[in-house]
Amino acid sequence: MKTILIVEDDNTICDELSALLRNAGYAPLVLSSFKHAKEEILSSSPNLILLDINIPYLNGELLLKELRQTCDIPVIMVTSRNTAVDEVLSMSYGADDYITKPYHPTILLLRIAAVLKRYEQRSDIVTYHDISILPQKGILKKEDTELLLTKNEMIIFMYLLQNQNRIVSRDELMTDLWNNHEYINDNALTVNISRLRGKLKEIGCADAIETRKGLGYFLL
Repeated sequence: MKTILIVEDDNTICDELSALLRNAGYAPLVLSSFKHAKEEILSSSPNLILLDINIPYLNGELLLKELRQTCDIPVIMVTSRNTAVDEVLSMSYGADDYITKPYHPTILLLRIAAVLKRYEQRSDIVTYHDISILPQKGILKKEDTELLLTKNEMIIFMYLLQNQNRIVSRDELMTDLWNNHEYINDNALTVNISRLRGKLKEIGCADAIETRKGLGYFLL
């Protein structure tokens, strides 16, 4: 049974959402401490988060931004705000979906099912030579060695891996990062590539990423 964490400060809405989720076959949890929201979310390890924007201490958008620095748990923003600015900001910070109140319960359940399905399809273990890659956990594993990649490093590595038979331009990588809600500029891309190379070296793939001057990168 998949666990869904409700991050909402209205007790009536929490009770309604909990009943809806329970009847749909999910295990609902309700955040108990907004003061330590990030720590409680990470310790509960839910399969998905329903996150309201208007919560105490740290608003939902900033909480999401902090979460995305360390985890990739699917997040649906559930809010009474219906401005395009809030939706764009939420998606740019890494939300997987956005739904405004009042919403139809069936629509919310369909959104939850769709996000979980997309997440599961992306979570399979991928291999590169003798390295196992866990994209959703940001982990590279080789025998007894395990390395943690940042979200940007994993996005870059997976894009190179998916296009292993050709040169990938810098513009392509930056576009893919933006499509994954992670804006990155040219200098930041260089830094991320350098760090990714360092981690691949640690796990025994020192020359995995080749620079093709004026063209881009090639994963050997």
